Amino acid sequence: MADKEKEKHDKKPKGDAQKGGGQQKGGGQQKPQKQSKKPKGGAAAAEADVADDTPQQPAPPPRLVAVYREQIVPALTQKFGFKNQMSVPRLEKIVISMGLGKAAAAGEKAKLDQAEKELGVIAGQRPVRCKAKKSVANFKIREGQETGLKVTLRGPRMYEFVDRLITLAIPRVKDFRGLNPNGFDKDGNFNFGFTEQTVFPEVDAAAMTFQQGMNITVVTTAKKPDEGRELLRAFGFPFRGEKEGSDRDGVKRE
Repeated sequence: MADKEKEKHDKKPKGDAQKGGGQQKGGGQQKPQKQSKKPKGGAAAAEADVADDTPQQPAPPPRLVAVYREQIVPALTQKFGFKNQMSVPRLEKIVISMGLGKAAAAGEKAKLDQAEKELGVIAGQRPVRCKAKKSVANFKIREGQETGLKVTLRGPRMYEFVDRLITLAIPRVKDFRGLNPNGFDKDGNFNFGFTEQTVFPEVDAAAMTFQQGMNITVVTTAKKPDEGRELLRAFGFPFRGEKEGSDRDGVKRE
């Protein structure tokens, strides 16, 4: 009896052995995965991977924001008698536009690309290409043709542009005698322009291939031209001197 039990114990079914081997291969002990190598140098190497131009701290607020809150708002409130501080006029947005209809009609796409690059450098924001809404045979313009560029600035970029405009761009204009004080519409928005883009120091005059003007629209929350004019004058916009006996709107008093 002992010999028979020993033979039964020694003989094992082949299927069980194969199953056991399969479990070891698939569901048994798995080989340990290779751990990823740590960068040499520790924290120093991790900091080196970060781009050098990435800002480590948020940019400070534009200085004109503090000037508006601390100086302009009390001055306008005292002059116009605003009862609510939220009713004091303020800057809403600035729209910069370039008309390139002649270059588009002549098929000079390189000028459009160059103007887009220069306007992006001036505004610090990529401009939008404007397309013609309808065809005009006299101007050789077809519907859907790219005829100009525009960019809209709001918030901190708007205040930074105004600061550079007043302190850097306007003083570089040749034979400058002041901005037209009559460039306001009935809602207090101001329109003016430049004949060339080199008044902005961001544009490289040596690399400029052609001269291109631009139009700038300063949109405010003012309800009257006088309020918008005083707001921009408080920011530092240099308007032409007004003659005695004439109104600020350019209409002579009787």
